[in-house]
Amino acid sequence: MKINYNQLMQKEIASFGTKPKLVLHCCCAPCSSAAIERIKDYFDITFLFFNPNIYPESEYNLRKQEFKKLGVSVVDLGYNHNEFLNLVKGKEQDKEGGERCKLCIAYRMEQAFKFAVENNYDVVTTTLSISPHKDAEFINLTGEQLEKQYGVKYLHADFKKENGYLRSIELCKNLGIYRQDYCGCEFSIYKKVEE
Repeated sequence: MKINYNQLMQKEIASFGTKPKLVLHCCCAPCSSAAIERIKDYFDITFLFFNPNIYPESEYNLRKQEFKKLGVSVVDLGYNHNEFLNLVKGKEQDKEGGERCKLCIAYRMEQAFKFAVENNYDVVTTTLSISPHKDAEFINLTGEQLEKQYGVKYLHADFKKENGYLRSIELCKNLGIYRQDYCGCEFSIYKKVEE
């Protein structure tokens, strides 16, 4: 039976008392826009920008800069693209959404959990599920595993539900936010060129 992660998120939010401290792993301003809108009233949010997969570095800086248009500042854990390349070594030719992407997603989510533990946060989630190209089930199962491993609550989410993805497009248009046309790494650029 398929789990409705959006409904699960609503139940989890209702179960919290006062505003818990949440680490929101943000991949980019477009994906973050509608996610922030949906949860900002329920959490004290820190916006964590950890995306060593993004290529080139100028693209990384541009994506980070676009958060200003959302009126939020991000905690940047730094850009080390070689970290990503070492992680996915041997998986460069994988199809989009395959094993390379799963390694990348899980790694970025794990860093958010490590940050949460080191800085005494209550909850972690990621904006990644807003994309129609990302597997919400994989993201949420990864979050559940990391919750067990690190002892920090994972907030289930499928931000594309309730027209989340369409809302992100609308917000980007209204706020003049740059919408990239590839996921982030050089391999997703090459995939785009091939299509």
